[in-house]
Amino acid sequence: MSMLKSFFENTRKPEGVGGRLMLSMMNAGHNANALWGLTYIEIPPAAKILDIGCGGGKNISNLLCRAPHGSVYGVDYSPDSVEKSKRTNKTAVLQGRAKVTQASVSSLPFEDGEFDIVTAFETIYFWPDLPHDFMEVRRVMTENGLFLICNEIARPEGAEKWIKMLDLSVYTMEALSRILLEAGFSGISCQEHPNGKWLCVTSQKPGRT
Repeated sequence: MSMLKSFFENTRKPEGVGGRLMLSMMNAGHNANALWGLTYIEIPPAAKILDIGCGGGKNISNLLCRAPHGSVYGVDYSPDSVEKSKRTNKTAVLQGRAKVTQASVSSLPFEDGEFDIVTAFETIYFWPDLPHDFMEVRRVMTENGLFLICNEIARPEGAEKWIKMLDLSVYTMEALSRILLEAGFSGISCQEHPNGKWLCVTSQKPGRT
């Protein structure tokens, strides 16, 4: 069991051989959830997008396809994730349409109001201070910009094994809505997949009144 736990701890911060294997697994295994979540936002062709916790980079690829004249930035605090994301999107990186940086969500290395859209796929479980981190996300967004959260665990019931093994923080749609509102977001909308497990939450940074 300890070896299994050690391997799956790479979901939090992929490292070494096990981490690289986990990144490839995540690129394949989480893609259906991500594609479902992306149906709930409209992406302008020239959008500037930030994917936080970019992992193996598959969602950077998905976003690049939906913004053919735009750019996609990725951040992850795992050096192995950064390198994997760069390899996954090698052509776009060379073209200057994708850039991947090692950074924490708690201190994003970007100016205020840089991004039209920010995405977070299967990652907020690990964010160290959700209220602060949501405010940091809002800081780097343009006015009326969109924030998309996609999780494969919509509520803690039934996920106790994974919560204990990986020390996950699982948030219900009600909790996420409250924290987003307190962080200054508006237009919050929550969707649960018919499978009863997946959760998608969209919100907006308000414009000036």
